[in-house]
Amino acid sequence: MMKNIKNKRIALLSPFIIIFGNILSALIFGKLIGKWSFIPLIIIEWFLFLFFILKFDEESSIKNWLKKGNKNWFWIIITLIIGLIPIPIFIKHNHLLQDWSVFVPWILLALINPWLEEFYWRGFLSDATKKWNSLLSILFTSFLFAMNHFVFGINSEIFRGNAVVISTFIMGIVWAITYKKTNSLRWVILSHFLVDFLNLSAPAFLDLFSARM
Repeated sequence: MMKNIKNKRIALLSPFIIIFGNILSALIFGKLIGKWSFIPLIIIEWFLFLFFILKFDEESSIKNWLKKGNKNWFWIIITLIIGLIPIPIFIKHNHLLQDWSVFVPWILLALINPWLEEFYWRGFLSDATKKWNSLLSILFTSFLFAMNHFVFGINSEIFRGNAVVISTFIMGIVWAITYKKTNSLRWVILSHFLVDFLNLSAPAFLDLFSARM
């Protein structure tokens, strides 16, 4: 929970700061290193996530987010299904991982990104809107989560268009509901890991395959 009203206001403002920062990073690094701009963009984003979480939330929050939580098997199963949807992409394009310069950022993204994104979007931001109407809280966090991913379309063709916004918005809704139902981020982080792992994030950022299957 937020420590005070000031921290809560900053928490609600933080996603707009992060999205604006990501736009600047994408534009600046896009000019310098093209499609590889996703690496500095994501690293800066990770530091922003950590800054807002550690500065404006309770120190015990991460421990609470990772607790065992409640068993709501319906939403847990839905969450895991969401994570497995990109399997066809992995099967068709996993040969792109043979190049170490693609494999290393791919595996690092899959191992690190789900934790920090879920700590921020579902943990930190959902907790900041905990006293809102539940539907409004879910829609608010999920919409901004989708808009943040749309920024990657500045330098990557695969991330352009409505498909990215719609898919990430749906994932955000499912993961937000699962967090609220289970009171834990364990299953959500696992699902997010599966998406990043199977969706071949680094090859996608580099446009090494078409968005069309």
